Amino acid sequence: MYANDVKMSWEEVIDETRDFLSTEFEVDKDDILPENSLKDTLDLDSLDYVDLVVLIEENLGVKLTGEDFKDIVTFGDFYQLVRKKLAL
Repeated sequence: MYANDVKMSWEEVIDETRDFLSTEFEVDKDDILPENSLKDTLDLDSLDYVDLVVLIEENLGVKLTGEDFKDIVTFGDFYQLVRKKLAL
């Protein structure tokens, strides 16, 4: 079920995102904080960004491209990108 298909609150979107990111990238959910580095926390390399794009589309129904990540540093930046794409 996508965030766009159901009226989810912004907090629910963040919670769901933290859940699937922590599971997929095997990191503690408590490390996925707005001020933390997305790349460092998830230990992302260039191929991992492709996985991340797919995960976001599968879990939230949001289509992202690699270009969308050019200015993303923190999870807060990432959440704002998702929020913009979801128009929440």
